[in-house]
Amino acid sequence: MPKIKTKKAAAKRFKKTGSGKVKHFHAFHSHLLGHKTSKRKRRLRKSAIVSKGDMKIIKKILPY
Repeated sequence: MPKIKTKKAAAKRFKKTGSGKVKHFHAFHSHLLGHKTSKRKRRLRKSAIVSKGDMKIIKKILPY
């Protein structure tokens, strides 16, 4: 069987951790930040773990 190609758009947006989980970055933190609270902006700055429901899709598009 041929190797599965990695979706490059997904590779730029997600990172795999050492334990096999997948990290993603939050949306809504690039512009129009004036009306958002400092607490909200601080939380959006950090990365998060992809939910279990989305993991099946992510594993297909990021095989390696």
